[in-house]
Order: sequence, then structure tokens, then C-alpha cells
Amino acid sequence: MADVAPFRAIRYARPSPSVVAPPYDVISPEERLELLRRDEHNVAQLTLAEPEEDAGERFRGWLDEGVLVRDDEAAYWLLEQDYVGPDGVERTRSGLVASLLAEPYETGAVLPHERTHTAPKASRLRLLRAARAQLEPILLLHDAPLPVERPGRDPDVTVEGSRLWRLADASPIPDAFSGRQLLIADGHHRYETALAFQAEEGAPDSARVLAVLVSVSDPGLHVSPTHRLFVGRPELEFQGEATTPEEALARLAAMPYERAAAVAYRAGEAVLVEGDAGELDVELVDRFGHDGIAYTPDWRDAVARVDHGGADVAFLLRPTRIEDVFARARRGEVLPQKTTYFFPKLLSGLLFLPLES
Repeated sequence: MADVAPFRAIRYARPSPSVVAPPYDVISPEERLELLRRDEHNVAQLTLAEPEEDAGERFRGWLDEGVLVRDDEAAYWLLEQDYVGPDGVERTRSGLVASLLAEPYETGAVLPHERTHTAPKASRLRLLRAARAQLEPILLLHDAPLPVERPGRDPDVTVEGSRLWRLADASPIPDAFSGRQLLIADGHHRYETALAFQAEEGAPDSARVLAVLVSVSDPGLHVSPTHRLFVGRPELEFQGEATTPEEALARLAAMPYERAAAVAYRAGEAVLVEGDAGELDVELVDRFGHDGIAYTPDWRDAVARVDHGGADVAFLLRPTRIEDVFARARRGEVLPQKTTYFFPKLLSGLLFLPLES
């Protein structure tokens, strides 16, 4: 059973679009500079502090100055995000915001689905040591209905399409997660960093993470593919009938998911490439290795980068189905990095989870 608990949130005294930001790992160097120019208290001053050790002094200074305030009582929160997906459809995704105990994967309470890398975890660990707070939420999925309803009042926080309500009645929440497994959707590196931090600190509460829990049945849950590009890999070859990217993608969309497939694009020609039965699309492309690999959620961007000489080959994929990801995770299998792209990303800067009183 996942250990889901309310928490005494730290948050901005005056939340606004100028102080929030996307997650640290989707911000380009140019976007980082723009966020830092936007507001001296933008959350990127913490999540992308250089060096990471500066974030701790800055975070505590903002608390002392009243830029950040801490709630008097622990609570769960309801989060709603309005967005327009890459497909042009308007949706609202709902989730429960809570403090989650990070447990080793072997317990089965929380399941990973992607491989992680050492460098990002080292950076996040330096940040966690300095701030002694979880500065960004991670996204997890569960297969139960959302255990709470939206309160019949205005939200406590509203910023850039995100709305937060502090929940007064928490009684349905513990039972809702009894015996449930949680699947990490976004945030594998930060989750594993919490485990490393707890190993250093020794105190159980040092392993808690700020979590947004979304039901797989939520109508606003949307998964997009992450397309692959290979740079410096002119030797990659594939066979098939050449056509346009649009036609190849239409054929790909019509294929059953029981067999892996992808569109390979090079030099103005797209070819439909098929894999094995029971294989996922990302596993088919993973056969080509990771040398020179790059990623983008926009297939048009992938094609343009090949056309302009920025990549040798692009592989355009279908969205990976959540049921396939859950099934692999329950078998203890991990998938290639960026198997899924959950849209929208969670905003950073709405709530913070302190790890010390």
C-alpha cells in the first residue's frame, strides 16, 4: 500500500504566472534565462540554481522575507489543469496532491517504467541536500477513481490554467489507495533521488516526495509519443515503400498495437518499419542503440530537423498505451527513456513540500 499523506505546504504568498515554471528537465538554456529575467523570485531560481547549493539559502531567505509562506495545518489538495493538447482538443486533468513516501521499487508500492541516468540524479541530490524540500511535484498514475470531488467554492490558488483547492474532508483518501500500486509517469529521477537522500539522512520522512496522483480513468489524461532522432548515424538503414510522412503516419495509426511499428524518415522519404509481435514501438527503435539519440514530442519538428541537416534519421512513434506500461511495470520491466510524454507538464511553483519542520 502506498503511503499517501497530507502535508503542511509552503507556497508563494502572491502566486502569479511570473513565479511559476515548467519542470526543470524541459527548460532549455534560453528559456531558463527568460524565466530568471521574468521575476527575481521565479521558481527556476531554485530548481535550476547554479550551483545547486545556492537554492537552499535562497529558499530559506524567501521564507524569512515572506515571499513564501507555510500553511498552519496539513492538508491534501485537488489540482485541475485546463489545457489544449497537441491534437487541438481542450481537456481538464484532475489529480490529488499529497506527500508520498518514496519506497524501494522492490516493495511494489510504487512502480517505475523508465530507465534513469546518473547525472540528473546527482544534480537533484545536490539540490535536495541544499533546499531540504521537494521543490517540484512528480506525476503518478493509479487505477482507482479520484477519491474526492471538487469543492463547491473558488479555488485557493489559480495560476496559468492550474487550480488548487485545499481539501477539508480527507476521510475517503486512505481507503482509496489501500492495496493500490502507483506508476511513476513523470519524475523517475526525482523519485530515486529521494531514496538516495533518505539513505544519507536516515529519517523516514526524508524520503517523502511531492506527488500528484491521477487516475488512469481520468478523461483529461493524455499521453503523446516522444519521437526519436539520431545525429551522426548515417549508417542506419531500413527497408519499405517510401511515401510522405503524413501518409506513413496514417498507415501507422491504422495498425494494431499487437505488433511494434514506427515511421522512419530520411532525406524526404518516410518508410513504415515493423517490429515483432508483443514488442512496443519504443523497443523497436531502441534496437538502434542510444548513440546520437535526441527526442522531440513534435513529429513535424523531427522531420524538419532531418530536412535541415540537424539529424540523419527520425523515427515517428505512436503514443504508448498506459495499460501496456502498467503491465510491463508490474512484471518488473523498465522501458527506454521517454517512452511516454504526459501532457501537460505539471507546473513548478504552486506548492512545495518541506522535509523538516
